[in-house]
Amino acid sequence: MPQLLMGAGIAAVAVTLALLLGLIADRWPFAIDRWIMLAVRGEVGGVGWVRNAAVNLTALGSVTVLTVVTIAVVGLLLVQRLWLTALATGAACWSGGWAVTLVKNEVSRPRPTLVPHWVDVHNASFPSGHAAGSALVYLTIAALATQVLRDEAARRYVLALAIVLVGAIGISRVVLGVHWPSDVLAGWCFGTLWALAWWKATAAARRSIGGER
Repeated sequence: MPQLLMGAGIAAVAVTLALLLGLIADRWPFAIDRWIMLAVRGEVGGVGWVRNAAVNLTALGSVTVLTVVTIAVVGLLLVQRLWLTALATGAACWSGGWAVTLVKNEVSRPRPTLVPHWVDVHNASFPSGHAAGSALVYLTIAALATQVLRDEAARRYVLALAIVLVGAIGISRVVLGVHWPSDVLAGWCFGTLWALAWWKATAAARRSIGGER
């Protein structure tokens, strides 16, 4: 397993445990949620380009963009005759999106109203769908790509790029005022662990069938 992916997985487990302990000891929203959101908006609230950048970045985690990216990647994998990777990518991204929606509906955490929203939102807050969706799509694609890319530098680059992109999308949700930081952290953790699970399952399947072409 790539070291970057391993490190992201360990961090996701640690943050998940911290969120659970925080929930036991406190109530939503956490005090640190309020502090971070007020601090972030206090710093960037009057900077116009930051708002525009956040809006553009957050769009990269929208359902439309994630669906287009998934379809494009699955198509490329099919053209390359990487049948197992294509199947795993499509299944992981579709089932992950369904799981996030299910959790959102079950938890039904209200959106923050601490600061004005810079974009329109309509559904529940926990976990952040943009953070979770971008993590499970981009990280899953990057993780599975490491199994078919031969060059070590290319594998590291793809994983690092996915991590940076997922991080930027999650941060944009807090900047826009539509998610508590804990929503974003939970989304990141879910998507990261989802990607790890599919990496392991796909690697095991590849070994069992002796390749995929």
